Amino acid sequence: MDTAIKKIPYGMTDFESIICDNYYYVDKTHFIALIEKTSRFFFFVRPRRFGKSLFLNMLGLYYDINKKDKFEDIFGRLYIGKHPTPNRNKYLVLTLNFSSVATNMERLEETFNTYCKIVMNGFAERNAHLLGQKTVEKLRGLNTGATLLGSLCQSAQNKGYKIYLILDEYDNFANNILVDYGNERYHSITHGNGFFRGFLKIVKDYSNSVIERIFLTGVSPVTMDDLTSGFNIADNYSSNSAFNNMIGFNEHEVRTLIDYYKNCTELPHSTDELIETMKPWYDNYCFSTEALKEPSMYNSDMVLYFMNRYLLNKRIPNNMLDANIRTDYNKLRHLIHVDKTFGENASVVQEIVEKGVTTGIIVDSFPAEDIIKVENFKSLLYYHGMLTINGTRGPMNILSIPNQTVREQLYGYMIDIYQQATKLSLNVDKLNFLMYDMAYEGNWEPYFNYIANQLDNQSSIREFIEGEAHIKAFILAYLGLNSYYIARPEYESNKGYADIFLQPRLLQLPDMAYSYCIEVKYAKRDAADMEIEKLTVDAKTQLKQYAASEWILQDKRTTELKSIALVFKGWKLVKVEEA
Repeated sequence: MDTAIKKIPYGMTDFESIICDNYYYVDKTHFIALIEKTSRFFFFVRPRRFGKSLFLNMLGLYYDINKKDKFEDIFGRLYIGKHPTPNRNKYLVLTLNFSSVATNMERLEETFNTYCKIVMNGFAERNAHLLGQKTVEKLRGLNTGATLLGSLCQSAQNKGYKIYLILDEYDNFANNILVDYGNERYHSITHGNGFFRGFLKIVKDYSNSVIERIFLTGVSPVTMDDLTSGFNIADNYSSNSAFNNMIGFNEHEVRTLIDYYKNCTELPHSTDELIETMKPWYDNYCFSTEALKEPSMYNSDMVLYFMNRYLLNKRIPNNMLDANIRTDYNKLRHLIHVDKTFGENASVVQEIVEKGVTTGIIVDSFPAEDIIKVENFKSLLYYHGMLTINGTRGPMNILSIPNQTVREQLYGYMIDIYQQATKLSLNVDKLNFLMYDMAYEGNWEPYFNYIANQLDNQSSIREFIEGEAHIKAFILAYLGLNSYYIARPEYESNKGYADIFLQPRLLQLPDMAYSYCIEVKYAKRDAADMEIEKLTVDAKTQLKQYAASEWILQDKRTTELKSIALVFKGWKLVKVEEA
């Protein structure tokens, strides 16, 4: 590739390097003026790996008084460079990223203070020409985050300077404590004389004088609620439609990115083909009910992951998911409470997998002890990017699974739930191996026979998959975790097609030979043989109708379609037949 072609800034958060070292940048700088028009203390929540840290780094460079001489080099070609605000390069910028604080509970306060000391000493040294060398020397004798911040604020105030405070991942280490150590230890840092609450109290104390602006961001509003009495100054703009497009890419921005590279180099796929490939995996986020008619948002991190690999190899990546994103989603697993009654939050996940949609009210904040309540759990799934706003029904939000990336994570959660609650053990690697034969040889019997045999031998599963909807969730969870197909459930199109369509990933595996339509039927455990036969006939009749439909003919493309009827009698799979 020609060195003049802009590079893909996948995983980068250094804005100056992106601009000055010839990386591609989707210009979000017009939001700077909009933020200035809202609140001095701006609170904004978005899912992990969505571009927040890069945006904050850009903000810091824009406002940093020390970057005044480099303003044209960094921002000259961007929107804000052509339309600067009076506040440009006006502040001492202090940026704290609390994801850098280790979460060993026994040393948490120590590591927090050590992190603050490193960052604030560096801040004082960079600004010694403005604050004076005495400020640097004074900080060396202080050892807590609160006293360090207080001393810096006092020095800036004495010299007549204002501070722009950026708190990135403000909730990271606190939420990790909640996950790993529980509510009691969590309360010890966020309530009473807790060190984190005390630190934010200093922020609040100086917010009327030297700290003129704050940008506070994280992935959930949990800690904010717990800290309200100590830090109640920030305004939450997370669900404001004006900022729906501030983090992430809309489709126009993705198309413009692809078109740029197509104009620079020969690529084997059209822009439409690449959009068609990425859209089911990375698109369809909406963060405001007022933005429902606007273009939905792509996860920018995932788009850059895809393009980075695509441009290197000139082919669609085999793995559409960045491995790093799986780690982030795994942090939610502890919240899906499972017990002998299955647990309410596990049932919420099951409902979402079965129907693809749920309803709820997105709450702006909630205390940690209420996190397992169903209404808050749905909000937490939304804030983590596992659900998105898909519409409204009266006062309720319609919340749906945004894309295949999230759906795969939910399938994984369901499998964990089954294994934890029932000790059921289906080998996903073996199922994936058996699906290879389905994809290339049309040999589907071993796959479904393996599932049937495992269910037959592990009766502890029976009370958890009673009912047709639960059966479908169970089948979807296992069918969905494979390398060959996108498992598309019926709810995706509302066109009345089969329960599950296994859409072949032909752009990645163009030699695949078979696709599958699957209809699931359920009968109670005491059902007569005649009822089972009728359900089997009904399933086959439906499958033949689906096989002739226009959408199937389009989506199966070059593959041969096989239609499979699965009939359950209670928890037992009693019929596995091809239509």
